[in-house]
Amino acid sequence: MFENERERYDSFMGLGPKRIVHIEHWSNPDAESFITGIDYYENPKLCREKINKLYPYLFLNIPVTNDPKPRLESNRDNEVDEQTHTTRWGDGQTATFEHGEVFFKSADDVFAFSPLAKLDFTDWPHVVMNRDYTSEDTIFPDNPSNLNPVPEGECRIAGFYNTMFMWPMLTFGWELFLECCMDPRFERIMDEFAELSRRAFKAIAKRPVNIVFSHDDIVMSSGPVCSPQWMHKYIFPRYEEFWGILKAAGKRVVFMVDGCVDVFVDDIMACGASGFISEPYTNFKAIAGKYENCVLAGEGDNRILMRNNPVEIRKMVKNMVETGKMSGGYLMCIGNHIPWNVPPEAVKYYLDCCQEFAYR
Repeated sequence: MFENERERYDSFMGLGPKRIVHIEHWSNPDAESFITGIDYYENPKLCREKINKLYPYLFLNIPVTNDPKPRLESNRDNEVDEQTHTTRWGDGQTATFEHGEVFFKSADDVFAFSPLAKLDFTDWPHVVMNRDYTSEDTIFPDNPSNLNPVPEGECRIAGFYNTMFMWPMLTFGWELFLECCMDPRFERIMDEFAELSRRAFKAIAKRPVNIVFSHDDIVMSSGPVCSPQWMHKYIFPRYEEFWGILKAAGKRVVFMVDGCVDVFVDDIMACGASGFISEPYTNFKAIAGKYENCVLAGEGDNRILMRNNPVEIRKMVKNMVETGKMSGGYLMCIGNHIPWNVPPEAVKYYLDCCQEFAYR
């Protein structure tokens, strides 16, 4: 349990602790080494422990061991590995960018596919949640449900990446998904994907967690991928069902989505979400003004950090704090991530500004 866990818990409950805490998408080993003076690759656990001590509202996960990690070669241009179809991410590699186009060559291939006939996706890494969906018990075998309940005032967080929209997108690839999604034959496929997620959310409902991040990238930076009509047919009714399962089990649901989600904010909240983790393209102040004390994170912008201009970074943090004062569920977060190539000096200055200004 983290030193200031109560403030983190109160934030997710929308209770507005005086300190505005962080929930960062963190993957910058060089920044950790720069800030702590401890080489992240040589002493990852010690390095992470020290940065959490220096910034006690950051809440970065601590490695289990202090075993050294292999030092990655610099990859400043983010080249894609042509064999694995990945690129650098933190101290490792991303998931593959090669999705369904490997397995599906035509619309006929798509319409011939049955997710429920497949069920075991462990050999398909391109779908991200490559689990065995044969039953609720096979989906999370490494996270048994028979653990102690969550202690009062502590956050235990679970997440599911493929809530609904990600399933067809990752399974078939963008082009085939968009080519097929308006065809009436696609309805059967979406029904079957829904059953996979239904089993997953029923399994999560049994686990000793109290916060669930339900992820779907239903929008781009410019807005929606599919029309509201399509979303109301295939996506939102499933959200309401799945999140209802979690809420009945005492879990609080936070919707995680890249891009600009403004068009669908009201729909998402109506489905039962407690708030959003999104990106700076989204209008966070508008959401905070409409939905009292909802969870909000992701207003910070790594494009500002990349420019490494202290004046800009300070202004951004103060703007984030203004939103934080509007919502008891607001958390400091660089919504488009703090990847490995953000200048360490900029990351440190961002954290220092948060230490100074992030109070309600």
